[in-house]
Order: sequence, then C-alpha cells, then structure tokens
Amino acid sequence: MNETYWIERQHSSPRKDHRTEWERDYARVVHSASFRRLQAKTQVLGLGDGDFYRTRLTHSMEVSQIGVSITKKLYREAKAANLAGKGTDLHQAAINHLPHPMLMSTICLAHDIGHPPFGHGGEIALNRCMLPYGGFEGNGQTLRIVTKLEKYAEGHGMNLTRRAVLGLIKYPAPFSEVIDWKNLPDGKPVSATQEKFKQAYFPLKTNGSVFVASDFKPPKCYLDDEYNDVVLQWVAKDLPGWKEFQNGRKPAAKGKHPKTKYKSLDTSIMELADDIAYGVHDLEDAIGLNLISRKAFREWFEGEDRKENLKALLSAAFEGDFDKLLAALFDQDTPQRKEAIGRMVGFFVESATFEESYPDFKEPLFCYQAVFGGSANGVRKALDVLQAVVVDLVIKSTAVQQLEFKGQKLVTELFEVFATDPKRLLDSRDFERTIQGGGSIPTARVICDYIAGMTDEYATKRYQQLFEPRVGSVFDRL
Repeated sequence: MNETYWIERQHSSPRKDHRTEWERDYARVVHSASFRRLQAKTQVLGLGDGDFYRTRLTHSMEVSQIGVSITKKLYREAKAANLAGKGTDLHQAAINHLPHPMLMSTICLAHDIGHPPFGHGGEIALNRCMLPYGGFEGNGQTLRIVTKLEKYAEGHGMNLTRRAVLGLIKYPAPFSEVIDWKNLPDGKPVSATQEKFKQAYFPLKTNGSVFVASDFKPPKCYLDDEYNDVVLQWVAKDLPGWKEFQNGRKPAAKGKHPKTKYKSLDTSIMELADDIAYGVHDLEDAIGLNLISRKAFREWFEGEDRKENLKALLSAAFEGDFDKLLAALFDQDTPQRKEAIGRMVGFFVESATFEESYPDFKEPLFCYQAVFGGSANGVRKALDVLQAVVVDLVIKSTAVQQLEFKGQKLVTELFEVFATDPKRLLDSRDFERTIQGGGSIPTARVICDYIAGMTDEYATKRYQQLFEPRVGSVFDRL
C-alpha cells in the first residue's frame, strides 16, 4: 500500500502544522496519561522495593532507543551497499519499507501501555475475571487504549496513523480465535448476553481471589472488542493478505494456547528491541540489586549446554571467555559493568538483519522482517539464554512470585468490589459508559478498563480505601 494509506487515521484530523504524521503520533504517545502511568507500573520489581530499578516506563524508553538503533543500522547497511554498487533488491526493499525512526520510537514507547498494575500477576487476574466477558491480555489492551480509550479523539483513543497501530498489533488474532478452553480448569464459562448487562444488579462472578496463576495465562492476542471496528474495518481495510496474515498459527505446545505466526515488519523490529532490553537490561538490574549473585549465575550456566548457547556473544564481546563475562558483570564497578552491558546490547543490535521471510504476501510490511543473523541462529540462542537466567533466578524466585500473587489477589478483589454494585461504587463517568448506565459497553469491560489503567500505587491505595477500616476518607486524594 502507498504512504497515504499508512498515514490515515480513524478520525479525520485536519489540524496541520510543521510536524510530520510520525511526529504527531510520537507526541500523542509521550503526552498521554497511559504512557505517564508506566512510571508507576511493575517491570520486574514492585514499587517500593528499591529506588534504582527499571519500571515499565524506563523499560519502554530503552526499547525505543534500541528499536531506533536497529532501524538505523538496517537502513544505513542497505544505503552503504547501494553506494558501493553492491546493492540488491533486498537492500532497496529495506530502503523503501523500513519505518521512519520517529515511527519506530512511537511503536516502542507505546508497546507496553496496556499492561495492568502488578505485571503479569495483574494480567492473569484480569483475564480470569473477564473469561465470561471476552478475556483480557495486555497487548490487546494496548490496541484498545490507542484506538478507543485515550482522550485525543472521542471514541478513537490517540487516533494514531494506521501504520503505527499495525506496528502495535503483536499478535494479529482476536481472543476468541486463539484461546483453547481445554487448557482452563473449568473449561469455557457461560458468557453473559448484552441483555443481562442492562439489569441494574447483574452479578459478575470471579470465583474467589486465590487461584493457581498458571491455569489462567491469557492467549497472546488482541481483544474481540476491537475485531470488527478497529481491525477489520480500519487497520486491515483493503489490505491484501490480511486473512492469511491473521490466521497463521505456530504449532501449539501441549497445554498452551496457539500463537500467531506472522507480524508486521515494524512489529518484528520492536520485538527484537523488547527482547534485547529484557535479556540484557533486566539482567543488569537484577545484578545491580543483588538479586542474582556471582555464584548463582555461574552455577546456573554449568548445565544443559547453557554456556554453549552463549558462544556467539562470548566470541564477539568477551574474547570467547565465559569468565571474562562473569568478571565484567560481577567483579567490576558500575562504569565497567555499564561498558560490558553496552557491548552486549551492541552485539545484538549489530546482529539484526533484514530479510524477506514471507515472500507469498503481496504487502511488503508482511513480507519483510527484522531477524537475528548468525550461523545456526547462535545470536538468538544467546539472547534466549540471557532471558532464561532472569526468569529462573529472579522472576520465578519465591520472593518475586509472592509479590506477584499479592498483586493478582488485590486486582481480583478490586474487580469483585466494583462488579458487586457498579452503580454505587464506580465513578459516575465510568458507570455512564456501561450498558447498565445508558452507555454501550458491557459493565465488565468498563471495570476491566478502569483497573487495567491503574498504577501499582493507585491500585494499592484504592484497595486500602475499600478494605481497611482505618484507611479512607472523602477527603483523600488518590
């Protein structure tokens, strides 16, 4: 499709100034309430567990910086090949179709704005509460925020360009098409009809706030609420190959929901940047806060060919020596560690390459992808093993899992409170959006939007206000 197609917005936006459409998108994300709230949302640690660690906001800023670096690297590589007379059709495709750096920055900054309070604990809790009413998934909530919930254009969210919105659709399939109900303990719940939501006190059931989190992980998707009006009638309107793009699936692992196979070019760059930030910068945080010790790190790498999987990184940045990596991360002062972290990030950025992954698609943004190069995918193995050490030694640790459990319980009980008597307990502006209150949105989805938009701190204070006898006053400001 031509550039005019990609810079269109859902709602006409006649205001013109010196900025390009990509610059206007960037400004809308940066100045949005959803983006600001990321400063008080969990990345790995909960707020209050320290004063020097990454939040969702700083993580998103790092993803943006890395995503722009990958984009510029790929573009300059293609440009240099052309200038040297060695350019190929692939190099020209990179020059023609890579995103503008400002667009890439926008997509990366916005990629996590749909994530609820308390990280994946909050996400799982909201999905469990919402199973009879369309489910919940953080990436899907991102699409919902930028196209409907933010306040730039009434009913159209941030009203971003079509290409920016496509870049934010990490998993191009609706909830109902990728959830495998057999993976849930009680199977598919009975869904509520629109008529029931018109009843003044229609009860929304959550079946308690203590449950096994792994039973309720949501499928990777966008939400059915945006399927027709946002995706089919706008993002994918007149776009060749969308049906095949949306319906592609990877083989599903046993007990897991199926995952989508395809993503757009812009999304592929953002995901590489996200993986690098997660695998390298979250590791840096964990080491700096003494959550991973030198001994635990060394012992974790003793088995299962884990050192072998680091071979590409070690060869490029640490003279092929695992002990040099170990010393750089654990035996040096902060400047030396920073320098080592910079070398690691640089290795992964420089390993990114542009390829024609899916030539059967007519749309170039579906054909071309940013991927890691390297023989036998050694670069991907190195990043995967860095991510795995963070998961095993930090995220799966008892202390972090207990905090995550606390967050999921808190989110579930907040949902139960507002679902019990929404007319009485919801803010009047929110209640008026519900079908019960005369609006057009099912009550459950309005409650879900409200809680998903909370910061960790706001959710905690709201919980205390509602549940703790000596906390809460009409004069309190949350």
